Amino acid sequence: MKSTSYNAKQPDANGYIHYSPEEDTVWADLMEAQLPPIHEHMSRRYLEGLQRLDLPRNRIPQCREISEKLLPLTGWRVEPVPALIGFKQFFGMLASCHFPAASFIRSREDFNYIEEPDIFHEVLGHTPLLTHPQLANFSRKIGEAGLQVPKEDHAWLIRLYWFTIEFGLIREDGGIKALGSGLASSVSELEHARSSLPQLRPFDVMDILRTSYRIDIPQPVYFVINDLDDLLSITDRDLAADIRTARTMGIFPPLYPPKDQTEAG
Repeated sequence: MKSTSYNAKQPDANGYIHYSPEEDTVWADLMEAQLPPIHEHMSRRYLEGLQRLDLPRNRIPQCREISEKLLPLTGWRVEPVPALIGFKQFFGMLASCHFPAASFIRSREDFNYIEEPDIFHEVLGHTPLLTHPQLANFSRKIGEAGLQVPKEDHAWLIRLYWFTIEFGLIREDGGIKALGSGLASSVSELEHARSSLPQLRPFDVMDILRTSYRIDIPQPVYFVINDLDDLLSITDRDLAADIRTARTMGIFPPLYPPKDQTEAG
């Protein structure tokens, strides 16, 4: 697990996390900044989920109140965790339909982009997708695959989650819309994805497995899903065999400067 400069907020005996007025104001300002581009650039499936959840604008929502809305829709819960957790815990929680939500909110210094997940990213970015039965099932299947493959394959498997649920794009109504939670929750990343700077590549499982990433910079490449069925077909594949094949083929040369730690945990 990598280090973090943030301290997790601990729930009380009733499962309630006490946020300060200043923290609620950061949430409110993030919502004000992000909702207009979200409604313009995010996919229809994300927007439908956002409407179902009806998130508060002026305060940080509690994980338990999000769970109360998700449970009757897809059977998922949101559970507060420290900012960064290991692959094994992450995959295990997904497999059991428990979404791990970092409990702190970003500082003003990280307003536009934060390297590690915070409660704004977790709730505004991820939970709308978890209202969609097929997308929620995809996350569960990735979790189950993570429990089945050996530890040394975790960093390979997580790329399928990173380039789809976190930073995926999708063709929709004759254009390209953002699907991923990292795009929905980042003021600067969504703008970057819509610019001419990043590469847009066709969705391909083997290419994704061979593409490394960094968490501390805008993504230099995004994969474009043609149809949601392309994404859902991943769950029917033998991902362990795909990873073995990808290992023999090797990682593509990175499109970013080198850094000691390049992948999320």
